[in-house]
Amino acid sequence: MNQKVDVFLAYNGEVETLKIISEIHDIPVLRKIYVVSPEPVKIAGAETLILSEPFSTVAVKQISEKCGAGYVLLSLQNTQVEFGLFAIERILQVAENTGAAMVYADYTEVKNNIRLPHPVIDYRQGSLRDDFNFGPVQLFRSDVLKSFDEENFKWAGFYSLRLHASRIGELVRIPEKLFTMHESDTRKSGEKQFDYVSGNAREKQIEMEKACTKHLKKIDAFLQPPFKEVDFAENFDIEASVVIPVKNRIKTITDAVGSVLKQKADFSFNLIVVDNHSTDGTTNVLADFAKDKKLIHIIPERNDLEIGGCWNEAIFSPHCGKFAVQLDSDDLYSSENTLQKIVDKFYEEKCAMVIGSYRIVNFALEEIPPGIIDHREWTPGNGPNNALRINGLGAPRAFYTQLLRKIKMPNVSYGEDYAVGLAISREYKIGRIYEPVYLCRRWEDNTDAALDIQKQNFHNLYKDRIRTIELKARIKKVGND
Repeated sequence: MNQKVDVFLAYNGEVETLKIISEIHDIPVLRKIYVVSPEPVKIAGAETLILSEPFSTVAVKQISEKCGAGYVLLSLQNTQVEFGLFAIERILQVAENTGAAMVYADYTEVKNNIRLPHPVIDYRQGSLRDDFNFGPVQLFRSDVLKSFDEENFKWAGFYSLRLHASRIGELVRIPEKLFTMHESDTRKSGEKQFDYVSGNAREKQIEMEKACTKHLKKIDAFLQPPFKEVDFAENFDIEASVVIPVKNRIKTITDAVGSVLKQKADFSFNLIVVDNHSTDGTTNVLADFAKDKKLIHIIPERNDLEIGGCWNEAIFSPHCGKFAVQLDSDDLYSSENTLQKIVDKFYEEKCAMVIGSYRIVNFALEEIPPGIIDHREWTPGNGPNNALRINGLGAPRAFYTQLLRKIKMPNVSYGEDYAVGLAISREYKIGRIYEPVYLCRRWEDNTDAALDIQKQNFHNLYKDRIRTIELKARIKKVGND
């Protein structure tokens, strides 16, 4: 190894910071160690770099000015971190061998005094979500930082930096546990899911959107409005169909179906429930509703259907209306006017898809934090571009059936609606309803209530792949326009 490394460590108390420095101080490839702190501190063996906003653009520039080595190793999370044996040498070795713009690695996580492996996932062109987990330590080529020139972001500095790095070279993951991080946030995955709407999150979201939008423009993937409108020329016997895919939801299906059958509208509608071979009595509950002619109970012949496949069963049914409106089997519409508001929005904006807002409730339908989720990061002009950064588009989701039949739902049980939403937004207008029209239940049987790291990675990897596919389609579209 011919290159040297400058190390930048977040100050984590004198004892822990000195411990790390003593362990890595004599590594031959190290040029200098900096301790990053919002206040002046004196730590033997290191120089202090005062950064009040460590993830800002200003912080990136200050770090780049200090850097005198070929590589910069950053460990800036405010938590206890341990370096594995030869970890710095290994990450530098991979960087030199690959020429990567940035290198990161799997790690060990200590949570409640239990050590667990925490694999991360490979970075792809479509890995644009701002919460991508690179682990506690990242290694950058110093020229990546020195060539970074971005507006003054308070929150999106390092997000913008890694997008910049991805335009320069590869972001390489080492599938080895090189570091250990002591995790202080012990909440379940479902409890962390809505952090993006808490506290100062709105300010952060705006910055992240700006950074992502600039990146899309630089890689020729930015979609310029206006977007296509729909004339709804095709004739359908039914105006709207609510679609509920269900399997083994005996505790909640009655509430879901009931909230649909109570709808009041000035148009014809029905409810298509695709019962994916339930075994817990759900099928019998649905049979009890059979007297209501609005309910279409479909039990597929196939046995290989996920949620997306069940949707395809519904939308290709002759019973399906002009608009197909989503309802999950453990959720409810919040009022008897939800369906009317959704259909009105289709005609008002001539859009191909409508997305509403929802209220988070517990099993007893009592509101719980964070309350209303309205996805106000979606704007008519830039929503389709910002959709590549966020991990979901909101609920309830409704589609113009004729277009959905052309695109079709992927036969998966996570992210199928997101994939379709991205595809639609590439060409067509999407309407938004910013008042809550939907009750989203959070309870122990939610599919994302408490995911282990392998399942979280599986979900995130799928969405990153979907984004990559969509990004390539958009680059092709922009090139042909």
